[in-house]
Amino acid sequence: MNFDFKEIATIGMVLFAVIDIVGSIPIIVDLRNKHGHIESEKASLVAAIIMIVFLFIGEEFLKLIGIDVHSFAVAGSFVLFFIALEMILGIRIYRDTEASSASIVPLAFPLIAGAGTMTTLLSLRSQFYVENIVVAIVINIFVVYGVLKSSGKIEKMLGKTGLGVVRKTFGVVLLAIAVKLFASNVKGLFV
Repeated sequence: MNFDFKEIATIGMVLFAVIDIVGSIPIIVDLRNKHGHIESEKASLVAAIIMIVFLFIGEEFLKLIGIDVHSFAVAGSFVLFFIALEMILGIRIYRDTEASSASIVPLAFPLIAGAGTMTTLLSLRSQFYVENIVVAIVINIFVVYGVLKSSGKIEKMLGKTGLGVVRKTFGVVLLAIAVKLFASNVKGLFV
């Protein structure tokens, strides 16, 4: 086993920024108002399963369709770049939030375990040990569960300004991660 607390912390922060559960509190509150009760346990568990399954079979799936990990990581860096721009600039490039059931769609997928998260997982897998990624996923799912359970309290405590500051801060972190991901994988395209 290659458990490394520094790696787990790094991966955990990357996933936290990509999942952006705190920045999604306004969406969560809106979904709760539209659909009533949100099943936090169900949404968290389904998101964890989606992420872990994709972590293990995502690379094989890419090979099946003829895409290497470096290409996927570079493409993923663009996705992360645009997600970061959304967070920093407060613009909406794309996010589908319409649903008839709030717990699985859109909460578990695509809000928590969406395209950005999937891309990030495969990109992280090319740089870190799988067991550290799994631990970071589990830690993030506990954070997601906690935020889902107490989204109303967090919204009242932070206010709109506080949520905006948190979202923009993690947007800058995510932007830096996207640049690093691009730089470390673009060389692999030409080998």
